[in-house]
Amino acid sequence: MSHPTAIELLQAVQLFLKEAEGALSGRLAFHARVAANSLAIVQRELAQDPDAAEAQALAPFGGVSALCTALRDGGIDPQDPALLKAIRQAALARLATDNPRYATFARLQERDIA
Repeated sequence: MSHPTAIELLQAVQLFLKEAEGALSGRLAFHARVAANSLAIVQRELAQDPDAAEAQALAPFGGVSALCTALRDGGIDPQDPALLKAIRQAALARLATDNPRYATFARLQERDIA
């Protein structure tokens, strides 16, 4: 017998909160919705690992810290197309986790594919 994964546990609590939200009103219903949304973010973060995606995108520039230093010291052009592409990839990975229903998220992804 295996135990539920972290994602399965999060889904179970989300389901409970959605059911409970219907029986709640006002402030408690709002807080149940906020809690469910927070759990959804955690679930996506576990599944998608945006920190790893950011690290991979910025690795050619030495990672976040080295990139910040290089930008601050003028060692890299902030308009470098490769840098802008890497930052865009990192931002889209984070956005996919934090708010995938963002109105322009799908358009931004389609633009990257085209």
